[in-house]
Amino acid sequence: MYIRIRKFNKIPETGTLLCFKSPVKLYIKNMVCIRCIMIVKQEFEKLGVHCREVVLGKAVVTEIPTSEQIEQIRKALSDAGLELLENKKSILVERIKNVIIEMVYHTDIPIKSNFSDHLSAKLDLDYTYMANVFSELEDTTIEGYIIRQRIQRAKELIRYNELSLTQISWKLNYSSVAHLSNQFKKVTGITPSHFKSLSS
Repeated sequence: MYIRIRKFNKIPETGTLLCFKSPVKLYIKNMVCIRCIMIVKQEFEKLGVHCREVVLGKAVVTEIPTSEQIEQIRKALSDAGLELLENKKSILVERIKNVIIEMVYHTDIPIKSNFSDHLSAKLDLDYTYMANVFSELEDTTIEGYIIRQRIQRAKELIRYNELSLTQISWKLNYSSVAHLSNQFKKVTGITPSHFKSLSS
């Protein structure tokens, strides 16, 4: 777990300890939807840990949890298929994944900039650094993860049968239906049209 908080500092003249309180951010792995957010809120409430905010991948609590509460949180999250993150690199990878999931699943307006610029702007970090950390901890690159998420989302949208392939390609920021089809076939082994016929 990585808690962003300024801890104790000494005043040189007196040696007195001061505590600078601020909201505590707990980073959580595997949060992918609104249901996950609701689960985290409910579990924290049960444990008496007051949340200021819960979003994908993060809960902001108003007080520093005790070590006993941390263990209770860890167990409750684990029982729900989630995980309290322990180190900075793992937290960064989860933040990257959450930005990607947000832009693929929860954004109706196509992103005009390319994905690397979007990630850098959202996380205020150099893309090369993020890409290196992501590849170090995951079995794929950021680009590979984005492609898998986009194809997974395309499969969902095809199953819903509410949008045409042209609309799906636009929604997922593909340059054309042909681009979507080529990438879809490369990942799944079949074309979107074939997938649609199998899903009917």
